[in-house]
Amino acid sequence: MEGRADRGAGAQPAGNAPLVGRRDALDGIGRALDGVEHGFGFLALIGEPGVGKTRLLGELADGAGARKLPCLAGRAAEFEQEMPFGAVVDALDDLLEESVPELPDAQLRLLGTVFPALSDPAAEPAPAGGDPESRVARYQLHRTVRHLLEQLAAPSGLVLILDDLHWADDATIELLDHLVRHPPRARVLVAAAYRPAQASPRLAALVDAAGPHGTRMPVDPLSRGEVEEFLGPRVSAARCESLYKASGGNPFYLEALARMGRDDGTAVDGTDWSQGVADLTEVPAAVRTALQVELSALPPEALLLARGAAVAADFFEPALAAVAAELDEADALAALDVLTGHDVVRAGSGGRFKFRHPLVRHVAYASTAAGWRLAAHERVAVRLAELGAPATVRAHHVVRSARFGDRRAAATLVEAARSVGRQAPGTAAYWLQAALGLLPDEPPPGGADDGPDRTELLLELAHVQAVSGHAEEGRETARTLLALLPADDTVRRARTVHLCAVMDRQIGRIHEARALVLDELRRLPDRQTPEAVLLRIRLVADRIQRADDRGSQAVLDTIPESAPEWGAGLTAAVASMRPMVSYVRGEIAEAIAYARAADERFSAAADTDFADCLDCITWLVWAELFLGMYDSALRHVDRLVAIARRSGQLYILGYMLAGRARGLSLLGRFEEAAAAADEAAAVGRDLRSPEVIAYGATQQCLIASWTGDHERALAAGDEAVGCDTGSGEWWTHMAPVSRAFALINAGSPAEGAAALIAACSAGTGGLDFGTLTACAESLARVRAGQDDFDDAATWANIAEELANPALEGDVGLGRLARAHAVRRTDPGRAAGIAHAAAALLAGAG
Repeated sequence: MEGRADRGAGAQPAGNAPLVGRRDALDGIGRALDGVEHGFGFLALIGEPGVGKTRLLGELADGAGARKLPCLAGRAAEFEQEMPFGAVVDALDDLLEESVPELPDAQLRLLGTVFPALSDPAAEPAPAGGDPESRVARYQLHRTVRHLLEQLAAPSGLVLILDDLHWADDATIELLDHLVRHPPRARVLVAAAYRPAQASPRLAALVDAAGPHGTRMPVDPLSRGEVEEFLGPRVSAARCESLYKASGGNPFYLEALARMGRDDGTAVDGTDWSQGVADLTEVPAAVRTALQVELSALPPEALLLARGAAVAADFFEPALAAVAAELDEADALAALDVLTGHDVVRAGSGGRFKFRHPLVRHVAYASTAAGWRLAAHERVAVRLAELGAPATVRAHHVVRSARFGDRRAAATLVEAARSVGRQAPGTAAYWLQAALGLLPDEPPPGGADDGPDRTELLLELAHVQAVSGHAEEGRETARTLLALLPADDTVRRARTVHLCAVMDRQIGRIHEARALVLDELRRLPDRQTPEAVLLRIRLVADRIQRADDRGSQAVLDTIPESAPEWGAGLTAAVASMRPMVSYVRGEIAEAIAYARAADERFSAAADTDFADCLDCITWLVWAELFLGMYDSALRHVDRLVAIARRSGQLYILGYMLAGRARGLSLLGRFEEAAAAADEAAAVGRDLRSPEVIAYGATQQCLIASWTGDHERALAAGDEAVGCDTGSGEWWTHMAPVSRAFALINAGSPAEGAAALIAACSAGTGGLDFGTLTACAESLARVRAGQDDFDDAATWANIAEELANPALEGDVGLGRLARAHAVRRTDPGRAAGIAHAAAALLAGAG
């Protein structure tokens, strides 16, 4: 089993010096490979460019081969950083082309959105916003890739090598984050290499996220003695010392400097390339000069092909490099012989080639003149279009060659963005931004315009930025769109404000979200129009988060139940807000009645009616959970989740999944609940939203604690508490409550009780009645266990006072608290009360 990038990765190609030193690293590699026998492992090789990470990955591949472990290898590329899942596709696609995995058709179709080998060439291009049939959360794709790795690892195991991940796109890092948090149930070792200075925070955190499965392996420069061994006995001691100081012990730098034919660093052809490689700042100037000298010594046509290859692709086909270089086939193949003979490029699989090191490609690319480079990318883009290559392949070259006003190029970039928006929204955002950069602010005169609409693209861009975890950029895009939309375009303005307010909330800018909504409402003369009501129920939702029953009720009192111009979705959304407000006010009978009315409204509406207000229905789900209406809550949340995935509203999915996890756990369906909570937290991480992460992690904490996984519960509780943005909203109080419960259940009752009392200090100003009742019951149990029955009685009194007589579950908790308080003085009575409490709790579900 071999991957695209490094077939025979362990073989020592021409030009590579023997491995010197690295005993600790080799020992660590051996331990990592031995660990495959016991299951999943994650190994991160971290070091500066040229220090030897790739070479050590080759040793890893050799070690895998010696142990009969199949090995796949791929790498990310500097000039193709926007390509979705580039390193993973590089590693797996050739194998998938040779043998289609035995997975369900639905999973194969999902994998086909990422891996060209599994794609359907007859499929229609994705429409605006993506294909409705394939709109799934990235978490589902991540799970499917995990299942794929499990199948590939059977029966012998699998080593997956991913190099140069500092150049990987967001989607690749999100996938790896999922794999280390939810490891494949198979003998799989994932080995990653990256440069620390260029690594994203999420990439750098992968080893810690992997916990006991993760190993961090720093790759350091060679020592002075190792440099002497590396250079060999023919190099004088003075020369060794000079090269050691110039290279800092970096093996690639050493090799480059040793290759340089003359000491003054002047290029053989007299060309000054210093400006072209000036941005290669992490590489010493002497090494940059050495690489320039090496390339400038090539015959003219070989140098031209090297430059064309650098433009064409990281792992290039000679024919495409020839197109970029404007060479005919015979001349290109002759030049290729020269490049391989000089070890500038090396043969790979499938008739493709690659530069011996990314730094060599960088220097070759940077040595080109700007105009030539633009034309070369254009030549490649045209040739790929002639070959019928998909827009996602052409986009890399189009974005580097298109001229302002080129609407056809903009359309290509939009098509590419829409085809990857679901799985790689960060890349979609990049291509949409590039498309917008090609379009003038105003459409062409005369109204003749067959290209993308600028305002619609801005809204689409804000959306993909929101779901890709770039809410800061998304809110700026939304504000740009608001500045362009005229005042009388109230519908699109309201949609944009609503989306912007959601993004503001997710990054903790609650007050700015509220101010934006209020400002837009002031512009609307009629407060009962659909767009005005959409914004007003956003204000209700914000007040509910703060348990502000008066403020939320005041707004709802001014909104009718329906209006002739409202759609069915908006009518259902307004109805869905009322149960929670009544519950917070302690009006349980009214809340239940409102919930039943909202159920009727929601059921009567079609899925397509919720383009703008789907998140409002989530409040119906949470109200039903607080009211003990668990079956209705699950029925509603399952439909919400399905609509959110089909419609692409993934930025609100985390709240829904957390509600689903809560409902399933209260019904004792813990395995399903844990999966929903895990996905909710994963959605939050993808969004980089502390609030959404906290919603998911809080449920993870509670579920793990109830099922006895105390270590996981405490870790999730710590994560949830760490997300507090200081907003004082319900979720910021619920997170420390869950962690306090976990402490108590993990055998630290004193610490847990103190934490629980602190978490409940805001009372009904921060938490719901049901949670406060549960807290009082837990404190009564702790105090009784500490033989402090007076305090236990105090907490029992509080629990009974908080419990609403209309809610069996709350009443049951109050009685259970009383049973704790009297168990020493009247054990028989305590047993009877506990029995009655159990009956009430069972009746509540």
